[in-house]
Amino acid sequence: MACTNCSTTAGTPPGCQSKGSCSTGNCGKMPVFNWLSNMSLPSGQEPFNIIEVRFKNGRKEFFLNKHELSVQMGDTVAVEGSPGHDIGVVSLKGELVRLQMRKKKIKEDGEQVKVLYRHASESDIEKWVLARERETPAMYKAREIASTLKLDMKIGDVEFQGDNIKAVFYYTSEGRVDFRELIKLMADEFKVRIEMRQIGSRQEAQRMGGIGSCGRELCCSTWLNDFRSVSTSAARYQQLSLNPQKLAGQCGKLKCCLNYELDMYVEALKDFPDTNLKLKTKKGDAFQQKMDIFRRKAWYSYRSDPSKFIELNLDKVQEIIELNKQEKLPESLEMYIQAYIEVAKPDYENVVGQDSITRFDKSAGPKRPTNKKRPNRNNSNKHKVQANQKQNETGVKPAAKPGVKQGVLAKPTPRPNKPKQQAANATNPQKKSLVEKPKRRPSRQRRLLKPNENQAASNKNNEANKTE
Repeated sequence: MACTNCSTTAGTPPGCQSKGSCSTGNCGKMPVFNWLSNMSLPSGQEPFNIIEVRFKNGRKEFFLNKHELSVQMGDTVAVEGSPGHDIGVVSLKGELVRLQMRKKKIKEDGEQVKVLYRHASESDIEKWVLARERETPAMYKAREIASTLKLDMKIGDVEFQGDNIKAVFYYTSEGRVDFRELIKLMADEFKVRIEMRQIGSRQEAQRMGGIGSCGRELCCSTWLNDFRSVSTSAARYQQLSLNPQKLAGQCGKLKCCLNYELDMYVEALKDFPDTNLKLKTKKGDAFQQKMDIFRRKAWYSYRSDPSKFIELNLDKVQEIIELNKQEKLPESLEMYIQAYIEVAKPDYENVVGQDSITRFDKSAGPKRPTNKKRPNRNNSNKHKVQANQKQNETGVKPAAKPGVKQGVLAKPTPRPNKPKQQAANATNPQKKSLVEKPKRRPSRQRRLLKPNENQAASNKNNEANKTE
C-alpha cells in the first residue's frame, strides 16, 4: 500500500480517507490516477508488462515485469540498479504506462527500460531506511568539502541507492565544474560510489518543493513534469507589469503559469487594433490609453485633454477605423461614448493630502524680542521700591512678578560708613557732605547725546558760570 509503506510517514497518513488502501499513490510527489484500472481488457489481449516505479522526489523510471509478478500500485519492489539494486514504489501499471512512455519518447525495447526483480523483503526495506537516513548529513558534509575546495557549485539534493552502495549528488552551477578532487574526498568520507549530476534551477525547485506566490504547492513538484520555455512576451500579451520580482518563481526564472492562459489572450487580442493606431476625428486625434480584453472595451483620450478617458466598445472602435480608412472623419468620439472617466490631477503643492505638520500643536504666545536693550542700572531696583511704597500705603501685599522671589519686603537700610570715612567726617565737618555725596554719573539723556551735542552742552554750562 502506498500510504502504509511510504518512507516519509509511518502508518496511515492523517487525512487519508482511503485508510491507506488508495490505488493512486497520493502520498508521494507527482501522483497519477489510473482511470483505466476498473476497465477490463478486450478478449485475447494481454496486459502491458512494463510498470512505472517512483523514487525519491518524484523521479520515475520504467521497468520490465520479466517474471510476470503480481504487483499493484503502491507496492514496494526491488528493481535493477547500476550497479546493484534499488528500492522504489509502483506508481502506475497497465495501458497508461504505454501512454507515458510514448509521451516521454521511450521505446519498449530501449536501454532505459530495466528489469523488475522481486517484491521488497524486510531486509531490503531496512537497508533502504538506513540509506535514507544518511542523505541529509551527507549533503551538509558535501557542501563543506565543496566550500573548502572553493568550487562554484551548489549541492541541492542527495539520493542514496536502496542497497546503500551508491549515492547520487545533484548540484546546480553556472558553468562547468572540475569536481574530480571532490569525488575522491567524498568517496573516502562516505565509503560509497559517488555520482554527480548537474541539474537546472527549475529541476532543483522541482526536487526541493515549496509554496508559490499563489499560496499553493509548486506546480513543478506536484503535477508539472515538462518544462516549456517562458518569455517576457507572455507577460506583455497579458498586460502584466514587467517586474522581475513578481514574474519570477522560486527557481528565479519566469513562472511557468504565465503560459497557462497565454493562448486565450492571444486569441482575444486578434480583434483589437494596434495600440499605436490613432482615431482621427474633427475634434482631434485620439490615442489609446488602456483596454479590457475580456469585456471587449477600449479607452481613448484626446491630445488636448489626456486626463479624460472615453470608454468605447470594440465594435465602435472598429467602425471609426473603417471610416478613417475611407478618409471620413466623425464629429467626435462623444458620438459613440459609453462612459467618461475623469482622471484626478494630483495637487503637487500638497501631495500627501494633509495640512501643515504642526496643525495639531498648541498656538504659542507672542515671541519675545531677542534684541532687547540692556536696562539702566539705576532703575534695576525700581520695582522693589515701588512695591514697598504700595505696601506701606495700602497694607496689601502686591503679587510677585514672574521671576522674583515672593517674600516680605522691607525698607532699604542705609549703608554704614567705613571707619576712615567716619573719622574724616568728625575732624572736618565741612567735608562731610563732600564725602557722603557720591560721585554722580552723567544722566542717561546726556550719555545718549551725540558728540557734537555734548560739546554744545558743555560750552553752554561754561558761559553760565562766567556770568555768575
